[in-house]
Amino acid sequence: MIITVTIFSICIGIILGYLWRKYIGERTLKSAEERAKEIIKEAENSSSIKKKEIDIQSKETLYRLRSEFDKETRNKRKELQFLEKRLAQKEILIEKKADIIDRKESEIRNRESSFFEKENNLDRKQQELLSVIEEEKKRLESISTMSRDEAKNILIKMMQEEARTDGINIVRKIEEEAKEIGNKKAREILLAIMQRLASDTASETTISVVNLPNDEIKGRIIGREGRNIRAFEASTGVDLIVDDTPQAITISSFSLLRREIARISLERLIADERIHPGRIEEVVNKVKQEIEEKIVDEGKNAIFEVGVENIHPELIKLIGKLKYRTSYGQNVIQHTKESAFLAGMLASEIGFDPVIAKRAALLHDIGKAIDQEVEGSHPEIGGEILKKYNEKEEIINAAMNHHKDLDISSPYTVIVQITDALSATRPGARKDTLESYLKRVEELEKIASSFKGVDQAFAISAGREVRIIVKPDEINDQQALLLARDIAREIEKTLTYIGQVKVTVIREKRHIELAK
Repeated sequence: MIITVTIFSICIGIILGYLWRKYIGERTLKSAEERAKEIIKEAENSSSIKKKEIDIQSKETLYRLRSEFDKETRNKRKELQFLEKRLAQKEILIEKKADIIDRKESEIRNRESSFFEKENNLDRKQQELLSVIEEEKKRLESISTMSRDEAKNILIKMMQEEARTDGINIVRKIEEEAKEIGNKKAREILLAIMQRLASDTASETTISVVNLPNDEIKGRIIGREGRNIRAFEASTGVDLIVDDTPQAITISSFSLLRREIARISLERLIADERIHPGRIEEVVNKVKQEIEEKIVDEGKNAIFEVGVENIHPELIKLIGKLKYRTSYGQNVIQHTKESAFLAGMLASEIGFDPVIAKRAALLHDIGKAIDQEVEGSHPEIGGEILKKYNEKEEIINAAMNHHKDLDISSPYTVIVQITDALSATRPGARKDTLESYLKRVEELEKIASSFKGVDQAFAISAGREVRIIVKPDEINDQQALLLARDIAREIEKTLTYIGQVKVTVIREKRHIELAK
């Protein structure tokens, strides 16, 4: 009985356990299904919200892009309108200048025609003079007891003296008129080509400033015990000035090429933040290679702008190197391009080949590309370089003699002299401080006063002319001529200046008497 009850109890327990477990499982499953439905619903709600947010952001982005596009379009339209207006103004100005040039050419043609008329009148008067001579011959033969040959000799001598006097007067008058017309025409041509050239006014300095993100990096640039700054200066050949100027370092060098290499290298080192001697040398060498390529590109751009062809690759490289060379603060490659433009226009005006003139002007300062590396003046160095690369004789002569008044064998040398002076002396082209100007004026007067027989000396026209008043009892007219030449030569040897200095010697003797 006990066993039966026990077995029955166990069966009842198993059945009840099974039923309870099934109840618990169904309840858990139902709860999980409800939780899954809630999660699905929440996900659907969240996705709909995200979709709405994305739609709103897309609309905002589209609106912003459209606004920027409209704004940029308006700016471009304004720029185009401004450029169109400037172009119209330039066209009007060019038309006015063309009218002025036509009018001047008409005046010159009228003067030339009047000049030819005067020559014709002179020929006619000579014919009339010959007829008068013939009449006088016949009259003298009839009334004189002299033989025909004697009378002929007397008349010839008289007529020769009279004709010589009249001829000298006429020639002098013609020369004065021709000189006046020539000077006026030369001024008109120079003014015309100067007005046709539009160029920027810029002066170079001897320092470059590199901006820093913060002052903490100055210590890294200096390095432990200054090893980084010493390595940098040794690799670039510049002076690096680290002072109290906030967020800035100064690079100092007279060589624009070295200064540019140092500037680019320093900016890259600062951006890279890896600053040590090995890295410095690596970056500097890489920048030097890039600058070499840039020099060639600058040379090609220069000859393309000027319109010159068939230049040797080594000359192209030297032309590009002039971008990193200055003269009295003026960038040399800019100066040579200006001179080339002016030379082409001047040659066209006076009837010479503009291509040869532009080539000569572009290459006239080629010696300055290496004059700091080779002994000698830049005209001599430039002449040797051009000979080496088989340039024409006109080009070589222009390079060697563009600062001389002697040994000029080509008209293109004179053209280069003129355009070189125009480019160098235009306002703002070269930098001249007040101190250097006053010093030059003082030295001019000092040199002129140092010669024997000089009473007073005055530097005028901003130091471009010096006038000397001499003692008339000590200096005669011939000595005054020699004195002007000696002073000019002494100024050439002693001073460095832009353009030319005119030396004028004045000698006068005054006799004063008082009426009482």
